[in-house]
Amino acid sequence: MITEKNYNRRTEKDYNIFRTVFYMLFLGLVVWPVTKLMYNVKIVGRENLPKNSHVIYTANHVSYIDPPLISLAAWKNIAYMAKQELFVDKDKLLRFLVHILGAFAVNREKPEIATFKTVKSIFNTSWSLGIFPQGKIVKDPILSQVHKGFIMFAKKFEADIIPVGICGFDGYAKKLFEKHITVKIGKPISYKLDENDIVREWARQMCEMTGYENKVEESLKESVTV
Repeated sequence: MITEKNYNRRTEKDYNIFRTVFYMLFLGLVVWPVTKLMYNVKIVGRENLPKNSHVIYTANHVSYIDPPLISLAAWKNIAYMAKQELFVDKDKLLRFLVHILGAFAVNREKPEIATFKTVKSIFNTSWSLGIFPQGKIVKDPILSQVHKGFIMFAKKFEADIIPVGICGFDGYAKKLFEKHITVKIGKPISYKLDENDIVREWARQMCEMTGYENKVEESLKESVTV
């Protein structure tokens, strides 16, 4: 059985040339044709992509296919921070893909030192880091609660933040050309900004790309009040 202990800590060796090549082949031979044929995927904003890999890709989270969509849009190896439950999921294929594509487990209630060490290891390679600031799949078109963990990593490792908006998902496709998804890449957000300003800018770009209603300011006021 795959356990949290196995995959909450990864090292530079886990992001070796073999996994890197497999990842890109998977994007080109599986993700691209499937998403193009099933979801008519369209990618916008690639001119905003940075040349270096020392960045954090952050997106809204609407489905299980979000990670491959983001990696496809960026055309980069991205290691995603994933909930630990995925590593013990009953779906063997899902467990295999989560592991082989470089994701690492995280206890969302109590982040561990191993998580910081893993992020450091990722940034010591050609890979980038991927995080979903909402913390879980959220289908309501309202952006309110944003977990600030991605900002903590951005400042700790001096990594700018790339917002990515996944637009148009309304269910998993069951036949060819049934759905339409657009992946929009926003402009980099500097890690040097104030923490709340990063949240505001991320939410602004995210809502601009997706059409979500922006209620982040309300949650920021509540956090100050508490």
